[in-house]
Order: sequence, then C-alpha cells, then structure tokens
Amino acid sequence: MNRFHLLIAGLGLAGITLPVAAGAAPWQSINARQARLDQRIDQGIRSGALTRREATRLRTDSRQLAQLETRYRRSGGLSGRERQDLDRRYDALAAQVRWDKHDRRRR
Repeated sequence: MNRFHLLIAGLGLAGITLPVAAGAAPWQSINARQARLDQRIDQGIRSGALTRREATRLRTDSRQLAQLETRYRRSGGLSGRERQDLDRRYDALAAQVRWDKHDRRRR
C-alpha cells in the first residue's frame, strides 16, 4: 500500500474510533464530583470570587445533596433513576458555583 492509502485507512479508523471514545467518557463518581465542587468553592473563597454568603449557601446545597445520596443508598443502593437525579442536581450545583464565581461580586 502506498502512503496515500495508509493515510485514508488511518483517517477512516480514527473517524470510527473517536466518536465511540468521546461517547464513552468516564463517569465521575458522586464522591469525586462532591470533592471537586468543594475544591472550587474553597478556591472561590480564597480568590475572593465568592462572598461568604454565596459560599455558605453553596456548601449547604452540597451538604443537602450528600444527605440525599445517603437516603438513596439506604434503599438498597443507587438505582439508575436516582443516579440520574443526583447527576442532574450536581450539574445544577456546579452551574451555580460557576455563576457565583463569575458574577463579579467580591468580598
């Protein structure tokens, strides 16, 4: 095979495998998401991007999510629907952290 055919074959293979790999993004555990959000809140406090009131509210929301996860797990583990609910809630909390950090309110 000449170089052109190898290039075409390689691009074809990459075109098939990349979308599959992109769709199979590793699921981040709830504990990892919770730890990452806590880190972002801590960083926001240190940098002054979060006010004390914002940080307190975000930490309260995070704690409530942890309590909800505990209630879900007590019922025999996380079902698919419970996991989706937690993912959706963590997405919303992450968006709120992002919003509060960039809303230009400073301490």
